[in-house]
Amino acid sequence: MIKAPILIQDGVPQAVSLSERVHWIGALDPNLRTFDIILKTANGTSYNAYLVQGSDGFAVIDTVKESFADDFFARLESVARYEQITVIVLNHLEPDHTGALPELMRRAPQARLYISQKAQTMLKALLKQTELEFTTVLSGDSVSLGDRSLQFLHTPYLHWPDTQCTYLPEEYTLFSGDVFGCHFCDSRLFNDEVGDFRFSFEYYYAHIMRPFKEYVNHALDLIEPLLPLQTIAPAHGPLLRDRPQRYVKRYRELSQTTLLNETSGGEKTLLIFYISSYGNTRRMAEAIYEGAMAIEQVRVSLYDLEGSEIEPFVDLIEGADGIIFGTPTINGDAVKPVWDLLSSLAVINLKSKLGGVFGSYGWTGEAVRMVEDRLRGLKLRVPIPGLRIKLIPTDEELELCLAFGRELAQELVGLRQSKIIDMADLA
Repeated sequence: MIKAPILIQDGVPQAVSLSERVHWIGALDPNLRTFDIILKTANGTSYNAYLVQGSDGFAVIDTVKESFADDFFARLESVARYEQITVIVLNHLEPDHTGALPELMRRAPQARLYISQKAQTMLKALLKQTELEFTTVLSGDSVSLGDRSLQFLHTPYLHWPDTQCTYLPEEYTLFSGDVFGCHFCDSRLFNDEVGDFRFSFEYYYAHIMRPFKEYVNHALDLIEPLLPLQTIAPAHGPLLRDRPQRYVKRYRELSQTTLLNETSGGEKTLLIFYISSYGNTRRMAEAIYEGAMAIEQVRVSLYDLEGSEIEPFVDLIEGADGIIFGTPTINGDAVKPVWDLLSSLAVINLKSKLGGVFGSYGWTGEAVRMVEDRLRGLKLRVPIPGLRIKLIPTDEELELCLAFGRELAQELVGLRQSKIIDMADLA
């Protein structure tokens, strides 16, 4: 039977040993059910903080949420005295990692605070202290604890601009911040002892890291040369001491394109999504599809949102080069399935993808402009004004749809001619 670590002894929280020189001094929050509004936490979370002992002093790596500071300080005191602390490292400045920092700095005023270069303005804004002293670091910088040392890896946007990882080379241990973490609370702490947390690990990646896949890959380029690691110690969730390289590999897999690309070399992919009340927007969609299909080197797909769940489309859109949305206007708005799909796209990077909008309407046709604004807010390029047609499209209007699809496809492959904008189009 696996013996769980002793977290509390005689009513006093205790540090947990990762090795002779490294201890977990964090806190457990088993009753948390929602984190940062958007993440569900079925069994709570942990706020992981660590203490590293060197021959010349101790380093504290991250703290905990302010309401759990008592547990943090009790665990720290079980293995070190405040006057022994020479270094404090913050890998990430979110309040769940910095809540106990002001009190820690009051108790250990001799300790030097180390943060990433991008963290300095955020630190002052979070703590509202103008006289705060700290040292900023980048990849390649390090700090000595005597016979132990800490090396810094700059890993921005995972998931804030300030984030970094800290490596302890003498023990092959990576303090990874939010990277490789998850919201999963289990008092057994270690990945080879806790319950099954695979869902939490994947769920956390999907909602926290997936929008920043480009930065995940850059971070992995820094982390993979450190392999084989003995331990990955994240800021949330289980401590990864059993085959930690599996989690590095899984991040690399998750940060690649989710679906196999069916296009051949040089082809661009254009997706057309629509929903139609009376068939008018559908007729527009079919004509736009036909127009786009006329352009070589563009693979075009047409999807009726009424006939599918939203979630599978997110993976398709992530790998596509261009996306066109068709919606009728109902009660002065686009219809709910279109908004549902658009709201689901916040978890992927859409910057510089091609976007377009079309739709039929009965009265004023606000939906097309509203969806265009949302696409621009998601950082898509919308080079051609949206196409609006009142009620049933005529043959002449369907020719406009053909041209709309053709022009967007040409834009996708760089064949579209520059056009002088008629100011009436912008009215």
